[in-house]
Amino acid sequence: MTDSNNDNNSSPAPAWHTLTAEQVVAHWQSRAAEGLNPTEVESRREQHGRNEIPEKARRGLGKIVLTQFSDLMILILLGAAVISGIVGDVEDTIAILVIVVLNAVIGAVQEYRAQRALAALRMMAAPEAKITRGGQVQVIEAWELVPGDIVLLEAGMVVPADLRLLEVSELQADEAILTGESVTVEKQPGALGEVSLPPGEKTNLAFKGTQVTRGRGRAIVVATGLETELGRIATLLHEEGSSKTPLQQRLARFGSRLSLFVLAICALIFVAGLLRDEPLVLMFLTAVSLAVAAIPEALPAVVTISLAFGARKMSHLKALIRHLPSVETLGSVTVICSDKTGTLTENRMHLERFFLEGSVLEDISAANGKSPAQQRLWQALALSNDVEAGDGKEPIGEPTELALFKAARDAGFDKNVLRQSLPRVAELPFDADRKRMTTVHRSGDAFLAFTKGAPERMLPHCTRVMTAEGLKEIDRDALLAQANAMAREGFRVLAIACREWPQLPPEQNVDTLENELVFLALAALIDPPRKEAYDAVKECRTAGIIPMMITGDHPATASAIAVRLGIADAQDEVITGKELEGMSAETLAQRLEHIRVFARVSPSQKILIVQALQKKGDFVAMTGDGVNDAPALKHADIGVAMGLKGTDVAREAADMVLLDDNFATIVAAVREGRRIYDNIRKFIKDTMSSNSGEIWTLFLAPFLGLPVPLLPIHILWINLVTDGLPGLAFTAEQAEWGAMSRSPRPPGESIFAHGMWQHIVWCGLFVGGITIASQAWSIARGIEYWQTITFTVLTISQLFHSMAVRSERESIFVLGLLSNPYMLGAVLLTVALQMMVIYVPAFNPIFKTQPLPLFDLGVCFALSSLILFAVEIEKWLIRKGWLYQAG
Repeated sequence: MTDSNNDNNSSPAPAWHTLTAEQVVAHWQSRAAEGLNPTEVESRREQHGRNEIPEKARRGLGKIVLTQFSDLMILILLGAAVISGIVGDVEDTIAILVIVVLNAVIGAVQEYRAQRALAALRMMAAPEAKITRGGQVQVIEAWELVPGDIVLLEAGMVVPADLRLLEVSELQADEAILTGESVTVEKQPGALGEVSLPPGEKTNLAFKGTQVTRGRGRAIVVATGLETELGRIATLLHEEGSSKTPLQQRLARFGSRLSLFVLAICALIFVAGLLRDEPLVLMFLTAVSLAVAAIPEALPAVVTISLAFGARKMSHLKALIRHLPSVETLGSVTVICSDKTGTLTENRMHLERFFLEGSVLEDISAANGKSPAQQRLWQALALSNDVEAGDGKEPIGEPTELALFKAARDAGFDKNVLRQSLPRVAELPFDADRKRMTTVHRSGDAFLAFTKGAPERMLPHCTRVMTAEGLKEIDRDALLAQANAMAREGFRVLAIACREWPQLPPEQNVDTLENELVFLALAALIDPPRKEAYDAVKECRTAGIIPMMITGDHPATASAIAVRLGIADAQDEVITGKELEGMSAETLAQRLEHIRVFARVSPSQKILIVQALQKKGDFVAMTGDGVNDAPALKHADIGVAMGLKGTDVAREAADMVLLDDNFATIVAAVREGRRIYDNIRKFIKDTMSSNSGEIWTLFLAPFLGLPVPLLPIHILWINLVTDGLPGLAFTAEQAEWGAMSRSPRPPGESIFAHGMWQHIVWCGLFVGGITIASQAWSIARGIEYWQTITFTVLTISQLFHSMAVRSERESIFVLGLLSNPYMLGAVLLTVALQMMVIYVPAFNPIFKTQPLPLFDLGVCFALSSLILFAVEIEKWLIRKGWLYQAG
């Protein structure tokens, strides 16, 4: 540490964060009026740099766009586009390229938005600062500040750097951007206290980006730029990157395996055809066409549309999706780490109970004002506050006073009415030392004082207690024990007292107004849980999701709310930020099994909690609203910011923004995420089963002594009509029954789990079997249009399959054809298109088809429908528990 008495233009600034208040005052007492000289300013700016948060170099637009084409599935689709062009199918080539470009644009936009998080943080810096330099007060741009500068603070100013307070006068600051708590912080000069304390408890420091709401002060700059609390958060934002969503990981694995499988099958069919002396060109085109058909190029479109529709639906549920893949990721969430204030609670203080006249009243309406003590109590709550309560306007004031005022008004004690008979004539404002406030009111020819404050600071000044039987001697120990018991339940407890004088004392000070008080009551307040939060927490548990509370609030309050909501049991421990500081990552990971509530945590500790959860295999959603939450929001698998009380930094770092700041909205979004993932799975199941049917048909027919059953144009047509419209119709499918009664899918789980690959194999064989059977039956009859029959059976059977797999468990006959009108419309339109290529003469030469007699067309539909009944039998076996468990 630099000697504080030898600071000059050649010495660096002292390590102000580590100095005691006495050292700071001693060093600057003689210089506070003058401030730094120009030489000192330049020296310190050279050492510490500009007082700003530097912006990380952003990737150029070209690099961002190119990155979007690095995914294996995208490369496979580009290869499919090239192959389609070789075959001559220009329409497929254009369609694939449009899909790929659309995905690239969406990805580039998402990355651009993510880069704005740090920009929003930089904008929070104060543009100007009022300082003392060279003996004169001057206003400079905030970036010019250096450690050691003397800053003058006034109400309404944004704090320009981290400051150590030297002098204050009723100074209060709003630090919600750092703490997430809406209650303003009383500031005072004094010892620093524990470095591990969160910003809201460092009452002798003012932090960059926070706002002075009241009073004035003089302070010394102790940190600038990245060394400030805000700067450290910016550093964390730089360090934390984002990872791929579960769906992106599963599709990447799916794409890599599919490409190898398709290449192998196409090569095998090509060789098998040549061994049967089929024309080389025909077999090459057939193999290439099958490769195009086997790759589900509609998958990115289906995924994108599913996510977009899901995002739109979530916006109606008050959840704004900023990162599109996050829509599905919600369905994989295993832990939701939620803030308390405003998310699980209503973000308003509420008077919930009294200790009055010797007993606890949990129903405050029972204090009906009939006894003298009750009368005085309600008068005190109505009058002894600074709430602005204009006629016809919503009252405005500090949250605790507002709760007391509203409770009195609801009990029939209106401030506007009472102050006509009990006008205020004097007051002693609240301060952090006394932790009390007093107002004095004229009552006829006498005077009446009301005092409220912290019980431990109030009770020593009370000599009697007002009861239903009159005034009695006070038992301070019993009342303090009662107050502590209420505090352990999570309440904020205030003591209320009064005193009467026939004449007002000549000097209205603490000694004359706040002694020999008559105790009235203990008032217990709490920010109550949201009514819908209890059901949402219960649904989380049913869905296998662990809700956790991570808050900056007091441990007792956090525990009380957690117990009320069912997040934790009364015996569960609460871990504080101080305890986390000395805990190893291994110990934290072990204890996470039994911890549900964290209190008084810092920004870096929130990230440690998220990392520990992720390390043990959890998929984490994290909520937050302040700047301090932004790094954890970015690091979590799903960052959820508050839309009503959240900061721009938090919203920019998040994947989802809650427009109503409600925990229940997160749970509704999880339900929607599961629906979307299920529907994407249904599409993959449908299209891969259909594609495997085509592969088995082409692969087995030659080995059974039959000619190649389909032409390349047939394969491409089937791929177009059966994967297109029906595939998109899956995006509108309703949620599976019991979607929120099953455990979350493990992030590493294969997309083919829960019987999907078995379904694809047997359905492909079944469709291939009935298609080859129709081919053999037609050839045996000696009809020349056998290929049209084969072509039609394969096409229509895939449409029946699409209808059958709308649900993984429920029968189509229970769901009803009209429960998804889009699917019904897609199937009917596809059937009409198939009939067009069969019966419209202009299309016959193009598709090499011939019109079918009515009988043969009926046989085609009858054979094709068999797949629907086969799938219905499979689902019946699943419901009975006799077959693999569907997801």
